[in-house]
Amino acid sequence: MGITLRAGPVAEVVMDVPPVNALTVRAWQELAAALRAVGDDPGTRVVVLRAEGRGFNAGVDIKELRDAEGHEALVAVNRACHAAFAAVYDCPVPVIAAVHGHCLGGGVGLAGNADVVVAAEDAYFGLPEVDRGALGAATHLARLVPQHLVRAMVYTCRNVTAAELHAFGSVLEVAPRDGLREAALEVAGVIAAKDPYVIRRAKESLNGIDPVDVHRGYRFEQGFTFELTLMGAGDRHRERFR
Repeated sequence: MGITLRAGPVAEVVMDVPPVNALTVRAWQELAAALRAVGDDPGTRVVVLRAEGRGFNAGVDIKELRDAEGHEALVAVNRACHAAFAAVYDCPVPVIAAVHGHCLGGGVGLAGNADVVVAAEDAYFGLPEVDRGALGAATHLARLVPQHLVRAMVYTCRNVTAAELHAFGSVLEVAPRDGLREAALEVAGVIAAKDPYVIRRAKESLNGIDPVDVHRGYRFEQGFTFELTLMGAGDRHRERFR
């Protein structure tokens, strides 16, 4: 359990943190390190990011923040989340997110920064941050859904399904739950069969023409999470969540 990786031309990075893949600071750091490691391997042609268990990712482990004294844990988890999201976006090769079940909060940060998203029929995506007294990952949600829906989802904390994202074009394929890994690996195989030098330059060029600076946008959002915590809203909503 934890974060594991399987190296190879089609590398896999797998999250397995029961019960719901809500990651601690250390787990976010390990995820970032695993993604950087496979990206730095010259033999890697494409990465599949997936999860075991009930869902893809439930974001931050709220209990860790709730039980911590001071603001060190909040600073640490914000930096660790940013590092993990950046490791997906900055990976020198394409990253395919294979999403099943819940993809919430930090899960949206990972999937939104991926190059390709393949989802199971049971997958759903959302940002419950407002109900948790925090903000963040709207930068990445905006890569998955239209702008007005971003705002509605942030304000209301409603979720969207894999089928809805497929209609928007942000999910490439919707697969049965038990066929998700195979569907992701099939897409990965197509990419891995291409000239690896050309694919790496394609990734670099697409990041270079991206209209949104995902690093700066997310760090800007995180500033408001600090404000909410300083004003007491963060602790109040985290306690209510408990």
